[in-house]
Amino acid sequence: MTKKQEIQLFNDRSIRTIWDDKEEKWYFSVVDVVEALTDSPDPSNYWRVLKNRLKKEGNETITICNAFKLPARDGKMRLTPIADQDQLFRLIQSIPSPKAEPFKVWMASVASERLDEMQDPEQTIERAMTDYRRLGYSEAWINQRLKSIEVRKELTDEWKRCGVTTQQYASLTDIVTMAWSGKSTRSYKAHKGLTKQNLRDNMTNVELALNTLAEAATTELSKEINPTTYRDNVTVAKKGGGVAKVAREQLEQQLGRSVISDSNSSSSRILSESPEEQ
Repeated sequence: MTKKQEIQLFNDRSIRTIWDDKEEKWYFSVVDVVEALTDSPDPSNYWRVLKNRLKKEGNETITICNAFKLPARDGKMRLTPIADQDQLFRLIQSIPSPKAEPFKVWMASVASERLDEMQDPEQTIERAMTDYRRLGYSEAWINQRLKSIEVRKELTDEWKRCGVTTQQYASLTDIVTMAWSGKSTRSYKAHKGLTKQNLRDNMTNVELALNTLAEAATTELSKEINPTTYRDNVTVAKKGGGVAKVAREQLEQQLGRSVISDSNSSSSRILSESPEEQ
């Protein structure tokens, strides 16, 4: 079962969500929903008081929510109560708010969009492009990022074919990254001042291109070598990353500087740069 975390926007409010691909439904952070509906300065306390009241009224089924670790505002992963669409529909009835009905419509549309995307992958791409544009990324960067997503999917499909488990994807990715950049994923993120953010979403066009080359090379080498063990896949990952390492070193020699940037998505440079500016 895969759970994918996303930030969804209701008006100007961020709602932390989780997509469960086994159950094919969204879970929403209860505290975020409460904050969006009530504008409470302390939504966690509002939820605690509401939960106790509902229990006393005999509505305990509404308040039995799962907990899942989600990134908090301080950047740490904290257990957060989450609820599915049906639970929230019932819960919202207990929150006096003029936003209740618009929120229900929004929540239903979020679920519908996800199911539509599963039937039509092009919708996923369109939504990703819209989100990146909203965040201020350049068109050149967006095109590069979407290509990297396609290449990444081909690599994970190849790993799956070779018997690699999803739990091993992260370690193999780390090996590929280390091979081409000289940095582990963790040290690369630290270099950019990142914590929980996605590393690829904080790469420059050149970094993305090199990372994409490394993953594409790993995929092609895997198809040719046909590794059968995890250790064999490690060897292939190092070779694939090594292809991009050669390209990086040649480029750095011509430029006279490193292309491993400390810029991140908070830097206007990444958001506005074009290939000519690098």
